Amino acid sequence: MSKQKHTRKLVRAALEEDLAGIGDLTTNALIPKDARVRAYVVAREDGILAGGEIAALTFAELSKKVQVRQLKKDGARFKKGERLIEIKGPARPILTGERTALNFIRHLSGIATLTGKFADQCKGTKAKIYDTRKTTPGLRALEKYAVTCGGGVNHRFGLFDAVLIKDNHVEVAGSVELAVRRARKKSPKGTPIQVECDTLAEVRAAIEAQPDMLLCDNMPPAKLKQAVAIVGGRCAVEASGGVNLRTVAGIAKSGVDRISVGAITHSAPQVDLALDFVGKGSKSPGKRAPSKRPAPKRQTTKKRAKAA
Repeated sequence: MSKQKHTRKLVRAALEEDLAGIGDLTTNALIPKDARVRAYVVAREDGILAGGEIAALTFAELSKKVQVRQLKKDGARFKKGERLIEIKGPARPILTGERTALNFIRHLSGIATLTGKFADQCKGTKAKIYDTRKTTPGLRALEKYAVTCGGGVNHRFGLFDAVLIKDNHVEVAGSVELAVRRARKKSPKGTPIQVECDTLAEVRAAIEAQPDMLLCDNMPPAKLKQAVAIVGGRCAVEASGGVNLRTVAGIAKSGVDRISVGAITHSAPQVDLALDFVGKGSKSPGKRAPSKRPAPKRQTTKKRAKAA
């Protein structure tokens, strides 16, 4: 399945949650069919945009007459108050799809924004920020895309495209060397082989098995620096575990090639974005038509005294 087909399937499922085959009762009751509006996705805080295409797909599912134009590209940094996406056309589908579109964009922009904060901490080093498989079920492709928008790199997508040998695998296989040898023999040609290590002794044993990468789990920067020295450039070294915005800079300076961070997908807060309507005229929601009620007559001095 192509990325766009997968995304469209997710959008349809999200809209079905909202509409349940019945429709938008509020919008259909209040808004004339011929009402037209213009609206903008506006930033309520600084961040990095991801998921702009989903806005277009969301409104296209509701009406082909809705026009969507990204004013900021995915991956672009924005400031509070900036307009990010323009949406114009029939009011009904725009009002109906508003929450679904925002839910996707806010979530994915949150991932991109947090990834960007981690990537910024690694500037001046060779370390790159990688994601993990700790993603929302069904949304992995979108969340991993958002990571790239924030300047991160995708780790393996699933269990099918790379080998990661952990301690339990080694225990059952008999040794690291045997585990790596079997993985190379039985996996498709070119499959990357990575071995997880918790100690420097395990690093020494694993590097002799000639894997493509080592994953050093929960090692402090000083120990990571030793691990990098032991490896001596024979394979890539990845750090994982205990990584947060306070520790990532020190980890990056240890000399590792990669830093994997589960938090960028499983704990990223949504970015505060809103849809602001700017349509004019009585057929546009968001602005009241001028009142036609005549202004009250001013009382004379005599009438005011009597009333008092």
